[in-house]
Amino acid sequence: MQAEVRIERYADQGRCVAHIDGRVVFVRFALPGELLRIELDEPHDRDDRFWTGEVVEVLEPSPDRVAPAWPLAGPLAMGGGVGGADLVHVSLPGQIRWKAITVSEQMSRLGHVDVAVPVERIAGDEELGGLHWRTRIEMIVDEQGRPSMRRRGTHHRVAIDTMPLASRTLLDVAEREHIWDGGFEPGSQIRLSVPEPRGEQALPNDYAVLVDGELRSGTQLLTEQVSVNGTMFTYHVDAGGFWQMHRMAPMALTTHVIGLVNNQLQGKPDPVIWDLYSGSGLFTLPLASLTGERTHMFSVEGAPVAVKNAQRNLRAMNLTNVDARTGDVSRTLNHVPANLAKPDVVVLDPPRAGAKAKVCRQIAASGAANVVYIACDPTSLARDTATLTAEGYQLTDIRAFDIYPMTHHVETVALFTR
Repeated sequence: MQAEVRIERYADQGRCVAHIDGRVVFVRFALPGELLRIELDEPHDRDDRFWTGEVVEVLEPSPDRVAPAWPLAGPLAMGGGVGGADLVHVSLPGQIRWKAITVSEQMSRLGHVDVAVPVERIAGDEELGGLHWRTRIEMIVDEQGRPSMRRRGTHHRVAIDTMPLASRTLLDVAEREHIWDGGFEPGSQIRLSVPEPRGEQALPNDYAVLVDGELRSGTQLLTEQVSVNGTMFTYHVDAGGFWQMHRMAPMALTTHVIGLVNNQLQGKPDPVIWDLYSGSGLFTLPLASLTGERTHMFSVEGAPVAVKNAQRNLRAMNLTNVDARTGDVSRTLNHVPANLAKPDVVVLDPPRAGAKAKVCRQIAASGAANVVYIACDPTSLARDTATLTAEGYQLTDIRAFDIYPMTHHVETVALFTR
């Protein structure tokens, strides 16, 4: 079923809101103010509270609308449908506005805090047109053994011979390894992980091609280098594990977090810092070495491989001031050593679902004066903001980073003080 609608406002998940006969419709590839012809997703006659649909014709475009830089990821009716870039129809300035409004609205609606949230573009992204930023990509193999992506709403796999969001370093590896030539087992999963070169010379063999989780070429233990305030930190990370995928995100986020923490510590020589959901130690290493003269830290991460790598990374820098634990964050916080039980600052970078109320209350119970919360989902951040403010904290700084161009995702860093 098709319908003509006027788009009203931004919604979540890269969609916008319209109405048909009083019923809410969430529309993909739309922009506020536009007049569109849309196709409703089937079954369109169901008695749900809302419907979903996608643009098939733009009758009156928004000034923020542009021709998709990656047409294959655009609307299905216009030859797209593979996903992965749900704001590909939006100008780069328009994407920034979209994300700023979305974060602010979520903070108001769920966090009960009215705040304007600035969104910072990462250096180099504008020159690259919002492309070539991903250092990790994943694909599925089609029936002919070629890398592909699934077309939305179908089982059809669209063969691809490039990935415009991938970094140029990654694309170089893909060409050298003949990834686009195919020859893979149909149905298998391909993952390419290629760190962005940081030092004076690129590290040899610093890449991984994984097929169904097994290393096909490269190395399982990758080397990531991150410069923070003039100090270069080296991390060994698992090729199949989590790492910030934007080529510049580790520097941008870590530099900002260290600045917030040091501003709150005000030169205290022996602070206690918690680093929760700490991964392979992206924030742990700079926090342990660029804060107080005698900083003591407690870090917690649920993935054993990531913690093993974090411990290796700490040893390589001769950092002995971190008690790095493996385990569920909430359960582990019930067993903090007495000398680390009263943190001055808590830094947390939880998964998309957020820290949730129990962990937020445990942080508050520790007496921490400052909390730096790194969030990849503004809805989860807003919910946890409500909990933290109810526990006596105040949001004193918030900034978002556009480390996911062409998508609705955004990274937000919030500072809460008691």
